[in-house]
Amino acid sequence: MMEVITKSAKETQKLAGLMAKELLIWPAPKSGAVAVVLRGDLGAGKTTFAQGFAKGLGVKEPVKSPTFVILKRYRLDKHGASKSCYQYFYHIDCYRLKNAQDARSLGLAEILKNPANLVLIEWPERIKNILSKKQIIAIKFSHIDETSRKISFN
Repeated sequence: MMEVITKSAKETQKLAGLMAKELLIWPAPKSGAVAVVLRGDLGAGKTTFAQGFAKGLGVKEPVKSPTFVILKRYRLDKHGASKSCYQYFYHIDCYRLKNAQDARSLGLAEILKNPANLVLIEWPERIKNILSKKQIIAIKFSHIDETSRKISFN
C-alpha cells in the first residue's frame, strides 16, 4: 500500500492526472476493463480526483460528478495527446444505486467486460458483486482537515 497526502484540490487533481497518464501506457488488458475504484466519505475528494484523472487522459470537456445521471462516457482520442489503448473513459458514481442489480440494469456489467474501457467508479461498494478483483485499482480517500486528504493506493 502507498499513501500520499495532498494539501489542496489542485494537488489531488495533479496526482490523479499523473496516475491516468501512467495507466495509458500500460498494455491493454486481454479481458475486461481496468476499473479504478474510489472509496471515501462524502466530500473526501473522489470527484476532484476524477476531474484530474480525466484531464490526464486527455478529456477536454469539464468533468462533473455523475451522481444524478450515474455515468458519463468520454471518448478517448487514440491519435491525440493521450495515445491511449482505451477507447472510452467511464466515470461512474454508484451513490444512488441500491445494489448490483441496479448496476446491471444500467449496463455496467457490459462496460466492465470491455477491455477498451477505462472505468473510474465512485462508491464501488454498492456494486461489488459485479467487480472483478483482477481488474481493480483501489484508492481510499480520508479527510485530514478542510483542504488536506490522505490518499491510499492498494
